[in-house]
Amino acid sequence: MTPGEFEFLKTFLKTRSGLVLSSDKQYLVESRLLPIARSSKLETLSAVIQTLQRGSNRTLETDVIEAMTTNESFFFRDKTPFDHFKETMLPALKEARASRRQLKIWCAAASTGQEPYSLGICLKEEASKLPGWRTRILGTDLSLEVLEKAKAGLYSQFEVQRGLPIQMLLKYFDQKGDMWQITAEMRSMIEWKKLNLLESFTHLGEFDIVFCRNVLIYFDQTTKSEILGRLAKTLPDDGFLVLGAAETVVGLTDAFKPVPGKRGLFQKKQAVQAGTGSAAGPRLAVGGGVGFRR
Repeated sequence: MTPGEFEFLKTFLKTRSGLVLSSDKQYLVESRLLPIARSSKLETLSAVIQTLQRGSNRTLETDVIEAMTTNESFFFRDKTPFDHFKETMLPALKEARASRRQLKIWCAAASTGQEPYSLGICLKEEASKLPGWRTRILGTDLSLEVLEKAKAGLYSQFEVQRGLPIQMLLKYFDQKGDMWQITAEMRSMIEWKKLNLLESFTHLGEFDIVFCRNVLIYFDQTTKSEILGRLAKTLPDDGFLVLGAAETVVGLTDAFKPVPGKRGLFQKKQAVQAGTGSAAGPRLAVGGGVGFRR
């Protein structure tokens, strides 16, 4: 791949997906795109780039974007956000939403589904403390390929061993030969949609919690700020935003402030200043049976 071709690809990916490639990522690009070239019956990476430049092959464009933006995921990744979910977010929202008993969660960039399913498992484990509650979990991703895997909920032995306690594996999964499939009941808890975070997501409505972990790190500062601004509009004042452990809103937006003592957890600026929700510390233990809906 020539320097000019690599520059074109960097611009193409940033425009279409927001992904910012540094100059030292050329080897990664070539390793991911060579299989695309072979499957598309194109002899070289230069032929792939030339086809992209012509804009004549939508399938190839989608394949290239998906190959470069597919990210790794595993169950209960980093553990801390799920502890925050059970110990901080649920108690605060249980009190705040007591009158309507509804909870809406969005996992942006849900990849192959481990994060939404992990949240679903948390809710099932806490079900006896949330009587009569209705919960919606939405998982979105740019890649149709990973969304299809997420919908199927079918994982290898290696995938379920990464972060998933054995008791939860046996409780919430059925063995299918060498694979494990999350139960039909668990699959019915999650709704899946294709979504590009660079595009409008106002049609998704409002959520109480948004997980957007380890996604913004791939964008430039301007794009991060713009996405955070739009995420703020999907959350009520007492809603929660969950970012990756190494991610921050500092210098990017004034809409969110960190929840004190809770790494990666954010609320609207006014909620934190007022000392509401988790910022003041949860006042109720999570508590009963949960009625799930799509």
